[in-house]
Amino acid sequence: MTERTPLPSGSTVPDGKRVDELLDQLSLDERVALLHQFTPGSPRLGLAAFRTGQEALHGVAWMGEATVFPQAVGLGATWNDALLHRIGGAVSAEVRGMRRRDDRVGLNVWAPVVNLLRNPLWGRNEEGYAEDPHLTAAIATAYTRGLRGDHPAYWRTAPVLKHWLAHNNETDRDTSNASVRPRVLHEYDLRAFKRPVEAGAVAGVMPAYNLVNGRPNHVSPYLREQLRTWTGQELLVCSDAGAPSNLVDSERHFATHEEAVAAALRAGVDSFTDHGTDSSVIVGRLRRAYDQGLIPEADIDAAVRRQLEVRARLGEFADADPFAEVHDFDTDTHRALAQEAAEQAIVLLKNDGLLPLEGHTRIAVVGLLADECKTDWYSGTLIRRSTPLDGLRERFGAQRVTYAEGVDRVRLRCAEGWVCVPEDSGAVDDREAIALDPALIAGRTDLPPLHVSPSAEGTELALVDWGAGVLTLRAPDGRYLSVAADGHVRASAERPGGWVVQETYTLEPHGNGHLLKHAGTGRYVSVAAGGLKVADRGTVFEIDVVERGADAVARAAADADVVLVFAGNDPHINGRETEDRTTLELPPHQDELWRTARAANPRTVLALVSSYPYAVPDAHAELPALLWTAHGGQAAGRALARVLAGDISPAGRLPQTWYAADTDLPGLLDYDIIGSRQTYLYFEGAPLYPFGHGLSYARFTYDALFVARPDDTSVEVTFTVTNTGPRTADEVPQLYLRAVDAAVPTPRRQLAGHRRVTLDAGASERITFRVPVADFGHWDVARGRWSVATGPYELLVGASSADIRLTETLHVDGEGPAPRPVLADGLDAATYDEQRGGTEIVDRTRTHGDAVTGEGELLYRDCDFGADGVSVVRLDVAGAGVVDIPDGCRVEVPATGGPYDYVTVDAPFAATGVRDLRVRLGGGVRLARITFAARGTGG
Repeated sequence: MTERTPLPSGSTVPDGKRVDELLDQLSLDERVALLHQFTPGSPRLGLAAFRTGQEALHGVAWMGEATVFPQAVGLGATWNDALLHRIGGAVSAEVRGMRRRDDRVGLNVWAPVVNLLRNPLWGRNEEGYAEDPHLTAAIATAYTRGLRGDHPAYWRTAPVLKHWLAHNNETDRDTSNASVRPRVLHEYDLRAFKRPVEAGAVAGVMPAYNLVNGRPNHVSPYLREQLRTWTGQELLVCSDAGAPSNLVDSERHFATHEEAVAAALRAGVDSFTDHGTDSSVIVGRLRRAYDQGLIPEADIDAAVRRQLEVRARLGEFADADPFAEVHDFDTDTHRALAQEAAEQAIVLLKNDGLLPLEGHTRIAVVGLLADECKTDWYSGTLIRRSTPLDGLRERFGAQRVTYAEGVDRVRLRCAEGWVCVPEDSGAVDDREAIALDPALIAGRTDLPPLHVSPSAEGTELALVDWGAGVLTLRAPDGRYLSVAADGHVRASAERPGGWVVQETYTLEPHGNGHLLKHAGTGRYVSVAAGGLKVADRGTVFEIDVVERGADAVARAAADADVVLVFAGNDPHINGRETEDRTTLELPPHQDELWRTARAANPRTVLALVSSYPYAVPDAHAELPALLWTAHGGQAAGRALARVLAGDISPAGRLPQTWYAADTDLPGLLDYDIIGSRQTYLYFEGAPLYPFGHGLSYARFTYDALFVARPDDTSVEVTFTVTNTGPRTADEVPQLYLRAVDAAVPTPRRQLAGHRRVTLDAGASERITFRVPVADFGHWDVARGRWSVATGPYELLVGASSADIRLTETLHVDGEGPAPRPVLADGLDAATYDEQRGGTEIVDRTRTHGDAVTGEGELLYRDCDFGADGVSVVRLDVAGAGVVDIPDGCRVEVPATGGPYDYVTVDAPFAATGVRDLRVRLGGGVRLARITFAARGTGG
């Protein structure tokens, strides 16, 4: 047993003395038990049970009814830090209020998600705020401050940022490697986490499932080397669900689970989320790891202290509950705030004057999203809902609004007869309405299954085509055809949902009909004695189309003054957690609907309601108006109606680039935004809609730009914005930076400031942004640190990244270029300036260090080999393959024994002065480091 070393006092947190006492009095077994998500507490010490983790991304989730705000990407589209602060405050109040009724509601909230929206095909695009680190960090800081609350000592909730680090793919998410070069790491991914942590409103982070540079995030050295250096406050690191087991089971990074949990604990993971509420598995692994000498007791104590300090901040150890009077829930204020957020999230993409609509307009409302108020995996249960159809009928009058969903109405027939939905049995859905893990809620088995009748005409079903061959079938009473654990098909689900969606199907042509394949089980719908059931062999069905959805849309469109086509996605289908999208294109059926509507009535508006961008260049070219909103929560429909009617002017701004085609995107697993020219920062093509884009019903002018240097560490940019339009409206002035003639690739422009302001007609406001000089910098791979280069920089002010109204050039005195001192310091292989081909950064060892492998070329610029030059190159390599230095040497590396078995290989190499160095890799060799011997030293 190792000697227990006392840790520093916890007096920096409220009730720190109690933390010290508990840590001293808890036995080793009790301390180890506290490392699981569900801790048992200690009755003998008066320590209650505790759970880390309460989902609260855009409202309290998974705990029943709550106020539901727009999806996170929609909140990002508001570009309104102050609004996010208020929403965070409302959510934290509801957490406290709900906990008074149900103590399963946790105070350690796992929100927000600050992963940058690098690639819009990411299945969880809805969970992030923006593709830009400045905007993401600003909004996350505001939201976490609201979640934390404004009590001088105690926190209302303890927010945890997700998901550390560089996590933007669901495909193979627990085994894929994000190769993140140092510049991308420091200039992009880390920046989104750093500002909220430095602001002091964050209790911790959650590592992501994936690997970064060949190493699982749950043993990331960046937790200690970066995260914990940003603040003097202890941070609680909570694992993602099942990720500790993945270190062995899927990632094969460690041989045993004891080695895995020990490495994760040493890396900085403090709370292990694994095996649900059963803590025995993880606690057993940790105890055995300790017994095997893999974990020092001091690491256990450090993790326990971090958890206890969070609980102290939450007021658990206070003499009286500091939040006893906080029980706001579903208040008028929260309802109004949900509507305000939904209104501010709406982005007007194009408008040729068709919008806003006049009050007497006869409107055809069509499309799959027209009468939907969709929720996602991290939504609470809606207390109230407003669909676009609801909102428009309320605003314009039901007599002026007609509706056509646009889905095909079908009947299914097989050899035995027609498929029929039985009459509702009247059974009450008595399944558990609240679950800590909604994936555990089983499908209903209390309703009779569908059956086949040889005499009845068959039930007319709504066939909803969501694209990629995925469809849902809905009964006349609105319930979706779902498959429960017994395999029977029932009209039982209010909506598609669940961790494995049980309401989606695909059609496979077979003879003169189709097999109906259930996506959730991978089995086929068949006729059985007890009713329709899934089986390995399916029944062949003929599809009798009673009415084509496009025909209904055409009729409604032809009889209206204006057509509003609501298209988009269901957040549980074709792009969600565990499933990336494969295309930016609008699903073909929905594409057909807007084209059908336009053919019948050119005064057609396309309203996209979605968790992510679409590529809709034809719609942009052919339609007079387009707008976008994320799924807007409980007030989405009313908000859309008010914007369409002109009651308020739209002022949402795109938080990510909308590309024109799939060919504009690199591969989903390409994390090098610099090398592959990703996001508005580096993209060199013509986007369909640029980052920051959003139109208004008003007009704004920008003038009187003034740039000042109040001190050596900051720049002040001041200008005037004037509303020259006839109505009150919001505007979102944006400030961008651009290095002129930079020596290294830098962003084409990067956001440095933003503000959402409300201006009356004719009113002006003077806007000032204060920008740290450090924001002009970049990560200098030659120096291994942040650096601001001497030279001219453009300051660009405008209404979007492409709509620049004012420009000023500023000279900044910083550091001059310097060659790499490779003779003195050598080269870490991963610190290249550029790479070509298929190289990737991988782990040098299982716990620290980087190497580069693959087939390709690495470029290191301006390497200083000294006046006398070098005669030997020394390579730290593992594996087997070839290292080729053109015009220098070619080294054949024999197999070293394994990917972590490094050897040093010397080879003759001559170079003098300052020159670029190119290194080519092949055959799977891993190159970790390059050093050189000066000429005449003999190596």
